[in-house]
Amino acid sequence: MGRVEGKVAFITGAARGQGRSHAIRLAQEGADIIAVDLCDTIPGIGYPSATEEDLAQTVKEVEALDRRIIATKADVRDRAALQQAVDAGVAELGRLDIVVANAGICIMKPWDEVTPEIWEETVGTNLTGVWNTVQLAAPYLVTAGGGSIILTSSAAGLKGLPFLTPYVAAKHGVVGLMHAFATELAEHHIRVNSVHPTGVDTPMASGDGMAEMGAMLAAHPRVGAMMTNLLPVEMTQPVDISNAVLFLASDEARYVTSLTMTVDAGNTQY
Repeated sequence: MGRVEGKVAFITGAARGQGRSHAIRLAQEGADIIAVDLCDTIPGIGYPSATEEDLAQTVKEVEALDRRIIATKADVRDRAALQQAVDAGVAELGRLDIVVANAGICIMKPWDEVTPEIWEETVGTNLTGVWNTVQLAAPYLVTAGGGSIILTSSAAGLKGLPFLTPYVAAKHGVVGLMHAFATELAEHHIRVNSVHPTGVDTPMASGDGMAEMGAMLAAHPRVGAMMTNLLPVEMTQPVDISNAVLFLASDEARYVTSLTMTVDAGNTQY
């Protein structure tokens, strides 16, 4: 028996990176998957956007584990599309037990170069998208008699980081959502927790954005240490975060709720 055998997990941002890793790790432990991803370009991001081909690869890798998966192209900011995706997934797979609100973007700019468009794109995806995901999916967990909701925040949800004003604001907001939902959903035996990675080796951590970050840190060396991990690693791997998600989704964490769980190599200790 797997650690989430017979359960169904709804995962946003599942086309690649952490989202794909979460889908595979939960499938390895017996879960079927409802997966969504924007699979489209967002203006201003300094790394390649996920594609429909990426989402198809997630489907292929989950199915190779002999698990079922329903995958849909949907924007977490679009409530109607997100509702349709979760409804269709539950109709096909029969239930919902786990929600992983993982979709997110990152645009690096100094505070005085953040445009209203960058603010809206970042907060809309990273915070409003999380609220949409939980509010629309949680009724299925209530019907199931309980479940686990995991919100992807960041080290930037627990401390300030430079050149990421909208991202830091949104990820701090995710912590507030987590505590609020954990409080109200507890009576339904639903646990709500957040996961806080340091840098993770995904497409988001590559591309022109990282080069731009290096230049900004060189120009403002006093804030550079804030990006350093306590453990001697520059980045973690997606599976490191997925293992935390699996724990929080499993019955091993049956009494764990309203927790900010760091998988940050000690980054938030600075």
